[in-house]
Amino acid sequence: MFSYLRERFSSRLRERSRRRARLVSKDGRCNIEFGNVEQSRFVFLIDIWTTILDLRWRYKMTIFISAFLGSWFLFGLLWYVVAYIHKDLPEFNPSFNHTPCVENINGLTSAFLFSLETQVTIGYGFRCVTEQCATAIFLLIFQSILGVIINSFMCGAILAKISRSKNRAKTITFSKNAVISKRGGKLCLLIRVANLRKSLLIGSHIYGKLLRTTITPEGETIILDQVNIEFVVDAGNENLFFISPLTIYHIIDKNSPFFHMAAETLLQQDFELVVFLDGTVEATSATCQVRTSYIPEEVLWGYRFAPIVSKTKEGKYRVDFQNFSKTVAVETPHCAFCLYNEKEAKAKEKKGYDNPGFVLSEVNETSDTKM
Repeated sequence: MFSYLRERFSSRLRERSRRRARLVSKDGRCNIEFGNVEQSRFVFLIDIWTTILDLRWRYKMTIFISAFLGSWFLFGLLWYVVAYIHKDLPEFNPSFNHTPCVENINGLTSAFLFSLETQVTIGYGFRCVTEQCATAIFLLIFQSILGVIINSFMCGAILAKISRSKNRAKTITFSKNAVISKRGGKLCLLIRVANLRKSLLIGSHIYGKLLRTTITPEGETIILDQVNIEFVVDAGNENLFFISPLTIYHIIDKNSPFFHMAAETLLQQDFELVVFLDGTVEATSATCQVRTSYIPEEVLWGYRFAPIVSKTKEGKYRVDFQNFSKTVAVETPHCAFCLYNEKEAKAKEKKGYDNPGFVLSEVNETSDTKM
């Protein structure tokens, strides 16, 4: 028992040591940080709208509550100051015929309640501004305008946060692994992608970037060097009809960065394949981007995806997501170079070649048989 646990623990440690660092996680988050940024944090306040939208919900709700409570309390203090200057408070013992700036403000608490009622337009009718003070009328107008601005900004920020297309991207899923196998007589890298909603993505476009470390002829080391990877489906990579799961593929030809890789050397490679899907949400007309990544351990050579779409007896099409990431082993050349050499060899066998050095000589046959 202990030997089994020890072996299992050591295998997990070896697996974690082999685990490679990702730039893009499987759910699309970028693993990168910025250091020694010379620009001040003030630049983020200039674009305050984007800064508010990018905040986490707990920080956004803290700002939301603080903005309202702070404005109510600030104007409550101002209303208290107005009542104090005009000597409307009970401690000044105003006369019976004294007309206050604001009716029924007896202290800081009642001033805060009047500020709250004014800004959120509750209007209980118990406390109200009189025509006695121009200062109170100006303060009432200023608080009403500022209250509308705060309401519009904060409610708009929350609505924009809820309706961001980033949430729509969570209903687009990619297969756990990428596979390499023959498709249409060509060696291809295949990935499966599915839309979990029945609403479509309009104008969908899919493409990829291969990230790897390269060394230039001048000796410069480029980390995260990007190479374009073209993905297609049978109908092309533009305007995908994304009603059911699609299998996208990249043809491994002589122009592909995967051409010189083989099944035996794939795990020894150091690369990260990032796949992007851009589209427009049908319901909101907002653009969204979905991304994921694959490292060499997640690329299976010699496999294909199991069938996922079937047709029922009632004539409906059924998608079985249990087989979404399921793979099946198939016979596959162990490298693209060997596949193309095999094709060239077969093509040469079907052709005839003239030998210029071959000379046909006639031979006279003599018969030694005597009758």
